[in-house]
Amino acid sequence: MNDFLFGVFPYLCLTTFVVGHVWRYRYDKFGWTTRSSQLYENRLLRIGSPLFHFGMLGVVGGHVIGLLVPRSWTEAVGIDDHLYHFAAVSGGMVAGVMTLVGMSILIYRRRTVGPVFSATTVMDKVMYAFLGAAIALGMWNTIAGSIFSLGGEYNYREGVSVWYRSFLAFSPQPELMGEAPLGFQLHALVAFALFALWPFTRLVHVFSAPLGYLTRPYIVYRSRDDQLGNRPTRRGWDRVDS
Repeated sequence: MNDFLFGVFPYLCLTTFVVGHVWRYRYDKFGWTTRSSQLYENRLLRIGSPLFHFGMLGVVGGHVIGLLVPRSWTEAVGIDDHLYHFAAVSGGMVAGVMTLVGMSILIYRRRTVGPVFSATTVMDKVMYAFLGAAIALGMWNTIAGSIFSLGGEYNYREGVSVWYRSFLAFSPQPELMGEAPLGFQLHALVAFALFALWPFTRLVHVFSAPLGYLTRPYIVYRSRDDQLGNRPTRRGWDRVDS
């Protein structure tokens, strides 16, 4: 069972992640959107959305460092286990709380604002369930394993992180995850299931950052009137002939 759950299942999920995005981009370009509901309600959105998105940036950054950066690398630059542990726990808790609070506000908004609730799809609800479960399990692992040390402190950098890097190197070591606490196992499985669902939800907007706005030219407004407004034309704003 460990070989399937931690040696085969993650590859199935990531394959679905890649193929699903290609399929959706080719056949559902008009659906590749967040389906913004800002016009329906803005007060709660202005609070919940920044909390959620900035919290998620912290969560993703923490996972990248914790899973991809080997212990020997941090020790080589003078970061011992105590300092790393303090930064990981404090930063992870702040980012996790921000994300959970922000997501709670967004879910409350989606449930209580009529037009927003009407625009909510089944996949939205499934996505929120898996995303919330993954974040809650991650915070529980931090609290139980790092703060309370229930059952003895588990060093994920020697277990989960090594398994993850072996998985990315196409040489998985599922026995490492088999020895991890149940909370870490569930967190990994729910996270990979979320990756499998990703292409079929509004999360695809993550790959549609409007970077083109940084380099696109100014919009030129033309007028047929000889007088461009009530004031003299400033330098650099000369009229463009049609």
